[in-house]
Amino acid sequence: MEPDPKTSAIRGAFGTIAAHDTGDRRGLRARLLTLLAIIGPGLIVMVGDNDAGGVSTYAQAGQNFGYSLLWTLPLLIPVLIVNQEMVARLGAVTGVGHGRLIRERISRRWGLVSISSILLLNFLIIITEFIGISLSMSYFGVSPTISVPVAGVTLFAVTATGSFRRWERFMMLFVATNVLVFPLLIHAHASMGAIAHGLVVPGIRGGATSASVLLIISIIGTTVAPWQLFFQESNIVDKKISPRWLNYERADTIIGSVIVVAVATILVATTAAGLAPHGGVNSYVNALSVARGLQHFVGPDAGAFFALILLNASVVGAATVTLASSYALGDLSVRFAQGLDHPLREAKSFYGAFAGLLVLAGAVTLLPGAPLGVIVLAVQALSGLMLPSTSIMVLVLANDRGALGPWVNARWLNAVAVIIVAALTVLSVVMMISTLFSGAPVVTLLVVLSAVAALALVIGLPIALRRAPPRPEGDRLEWRMPRLALLEAPPMTRARRWLLRANGIYLAAAGILLLVRVIQLAST
Repeated sequence: MEPDPKTSAIRGAFGTIAAHDTGDRRGLRARLLTLLAIIGPGLIVMVGDNDAGGVSTYAQAGQNFGYSLLWTLPLLIPVLIVNQEMVARLGAVTGVGHGRLIRERISRRWGLVSISSILLLNFLIIITEFIGISLSMSYFGVSPTISVPVAGVTLFAVTATGSFRRWERFMMLFVATNVLVFPLLIHAHASMGAIAHGLVVPGIRGGATSASVLLIISIIGTTVAPWQLFFQESNIVDKKISPRWLNYERADTIIGSVIVVAVATILVATTAAGLAPHGGVNSYVNALSVARGLQHFVGPDAGAFFALILLNASVVGAATVTLASSYALGDLSVRFAQGLDHPLREAKSFYGAFAGLLVLAGAVTLLPGAPLGVIVLAVQALSGLMLPSTSIMVLVLANDRGALGPWVNARWLNAVAVIIVAALTVLSVVMMISTLFSGAPVVTLLVVLSAVAALALVIGLPIALRRAPPRPEGDRLEWRMPRLALLEAPPMTRARRWLLRANGIYLAAAGILLLVRVIQLAST
């Protein structure tokens, strides 16, 4: 049974909104207090995406290419906002998780494919988060056999408190730890003029090569991740945010998008100032070498600050990705009690899945001879494989009139979303092919696929928008999705059928190639 936020209070980290609250807010102070109560899902999902992989990618960009790739980061803000606004709207209006919505409104087969794929990807990502924890603590001389288990136990204890508010407060502490980037920036003596120039003027140190183009795609890929879609929708449902408060949740998402890009900018600028003058475009080794490089060239405090930032990013990433996995598992069955307000005794499966993922991922990280390099490669390739598919699913659901009624996408938003999905698809395909086939001509491939996508958009987008029916009218603040069992199945139009069919063919072909490549690498 879908929850009804109308009968439930919102208890956030910084405030409470009563169940009977009508939402009438007058005055700046009242609105700010409401925003403080709502803020959380958007901010946490964005900061969680600056995880171990993100910190490593930004450090690599700064160390190898200086300030020259900073211009890619502001471009990500509208992409993040558009993608996450759609899932925020889906969560607030439907009151069900992302995986379950795919199962019920697209098909059970697609629901199973989406949930199983995100669980596999998330498991691999959690391993990379534990790798980040072990590297960061190794800087301080702590063995992975100590740091990884302690981190796993801490993450479970923070999550299984039986209170959404307590969990969100813990997460806000981790979010606040990102202020460490400012003393790191000061210690590195980064040039404000060079940062401003890098943000505004596109360029690539050493010119456009396969390495630089792949790193640009990695920056985009690490900032726009499939698990974010599952997490934010279910977290909004868990917090009991309804359409009446959706504008505040949109503000939460926008704030999170700006913060995640600001932190990424500082990390790139810091490594650009501290390490780029001492190497070329192939200097990067791993995040631990970055911390030690900053210690050597900038000072001990800079190295320690970077290691702490990496540790915090890895912990937040592990917490959010693992919780996204528990939410996804819960979407497989209506009898699977889930939600952070449930005590452990009432939601053993929910918390058991969370604990199981932490234990398995931690064990793999500590396993002698574990193919950690293959795992990192698989994360990159699988993320590239899944991102177009998950973005398409969001777009289909955001146009489901039975589920969203007057909250379906406006035509202009569909146009923007389709362009973003097309761009992400091109970048993801290039990333996946280059990961699977190291000798692929990356620049040529990117140019050709971009031209094909642009031609398809020029021809197909005006036709699709002209045929799209207008958004239904209605009292949007009071409109909620009827119970799923009472909804008629959405019409299987020709466009919808071909879109899902093409998506399936792409996933099958790419998945087989990925499996073959991983087996080849693991056997060498």
